Amino acid sequence: MFKGHPKGLYVLFFSNMGERFGYYTMMAIFALFFEAKFGLHPEDVGFVWSGFLTAVYALPVLGGILADRIGYGRIVSLGIILMFSGYFMMSVPGTTQIFIYLSLFVIALGTGFFKGNLAVILGNLYERAEYKPLHDHAFNIYYMGINIGAFFAPYAATGIRDVLMGTDGFTYDARVPGMAHQFIKGTLETGKLAELKTIALQQMGGSFTSVSAFCQSYLDSLSTGYNAGFAIAGASIVISLLIFLGFRKYYKHADLLQKDRIKADPTTVQLAPKQVRDRLVALILVFIVVIFFWMAFHQNGLTLTWFAKNYTAGSVGPFTKIFFDIWAFLAFVGIIAGIIFLVGRKFAKNLKLFSIALLLISGGVLYNRYITFSEGPTNSISPELFQSFNPMFVVFLTPVVVAFFAWLGKKGKEPSTPKRMAFGMLITAVGFMILVVGSFKLASPQSLLSQGGVSELLVSPYWLISTYFTLTIAELNISPMGLAFVAKVSPPQFRGMMQGGWLGATAVGNTLSGFVAIPWSNLSLVQTFGLLVATSLVAAILMFSILRILERATHS
Repeated sequence: MFKGHPKGLYVLFFSNMGERFGYYTMMAIFALFFEAKFGLHPEDVGFVWSGFLTAVYALPVLGGILADRIGYGRIVSLGIILMFSGYFMMSVPGTTQIFIYLSLFVIALGTGFFKGNLAVILGNLYERAEYKPLHDHAFNIYYMGINIGAFFAPYAATGIRDVLMGTDGFTYDARVPGMAHQFIKGTLETGKLAELKTIALQQMGGSFTSVSAFCQSYLDSLSTGYNAGFAIAGASIVISLLIFLGFRKYYKHADLLQKDRIKADPTTVQLAPKQVRDRLVALILVFIVVIFFWMAFHQNGLTLTWFAKNYTAGSVGPFTKIFFDIWAFLAFVGIIAGIIFLVGRKFAKNLKLFSIALLLISGGVLYNRYITFSEGPTNSISPELFQSFNPMFVVFLTPVVVAFFAWLGKKGKEPSTPKRMAFGMLITAVGFMILVVGSFKLASPQSLLSQGGVSELLVSPYWLISTYFTLTIAELNISPMGLAFVAKVSPPQFRGMMQGGWLGATAVGNTLSGFVAIPWSNLSLVQTFGLLVATSLVAAILMFSILRILERATHS
């Protein structure tokens, strides 16, 4: 999987990883920031969320059109600069809601210039005959880079938030933002006032003066903590730019427009008009289907975050805490890696010594962290950290999935890329079915509004973790495969536009993802998650129905 690739892959891998770290740092706190800063109703946050994601994934169409004329690397560099500007604007405390919306637009524009065109350069790297067999593996590796950055992002966001809140004498409590805004607006139930005052006394101790002062101070501190998270996102974008420009020599031969390729090599193969038309039709059909996937999948920063905040236990036992503590988890990963290196036959003897050292160090770190967890009966967790499970699963499951399909390939049973995407939609339905089952006894979101937004009955974190695990398997059969499919099938003169089209389809799905906040606010949890099960099944049926068209285009 990792052998024989051009060095340019790893330049693009790390450039993308830095940008995705910044993006997912912001996404981890997106909905929570708007609640803390402006006290927005979940339905209103849903509209902001869908509008932003629509822009993030629709603007790559513009970015692709420009890049097909101006050059991919130039547009990517401009995109990085715009993203940094937007994150810097988001990091400024005390700004107005309109200023925040302007900041989001700048980030979306920069992402639109960056995202699709970097994938075009990656696809171009694999046009040489010796690299073509590695084409799909390259996109799997590239996708791992996205998710390594995404894995660390929630920890960075919550870590800086907790540090800054700690300097103000506060600790994060998911109950406070909703109740504090209701108190300020005069809509908090009388029965909840006593609870809020108790929390205020616990947080402020002897410095407590009034509930009103506590609410304002707490919200200001929490919002500033989130502003710092946006600053971290901006810093990671700078690193991405330095990598992309500093190591350009490794990919510059792939940063060429089709007209420049033809000038450099007049023997360059050009597609016939019918081939171009057939490929474009196939791509458009795929774009239509993946809309339903992204509508469901991108609930991670919206309804799944609210489910984590309002319906999931905020404290866990020592073992579960390992997966919510960055150092304990990395130590856990180190132990697994050490065991693999130690027992694996393919690894060199000097790596065996390294594996023993890795096992000892990781085991010591994990033991020390675990003892800390065991000192108290419970360990608190933050809702943002649930978003780290999807990228974590991507990193660990990618080699497993690749090995599984390689095994099928040796037996002559490996499904085509379009068929894998169809199965991915079926798996998406299974993922949300888990939450349908887990939500049977839970109150509706509407009934929680008068209670400050947090349910009295809280479920195990493993309901969400299981959902993220299942959705990750679905994602690995859809997203990196879709990127590879677009890179392979797109007519050369339309590569930027078609990668933008893939992301444009994602934009439509993201728009619809925000509208799920409407049933979330008005229906039961079972009905809301059941809706996502139904749409995923419809998409799977549609994908299976057009398999012949898609498979024919792949070989045309």
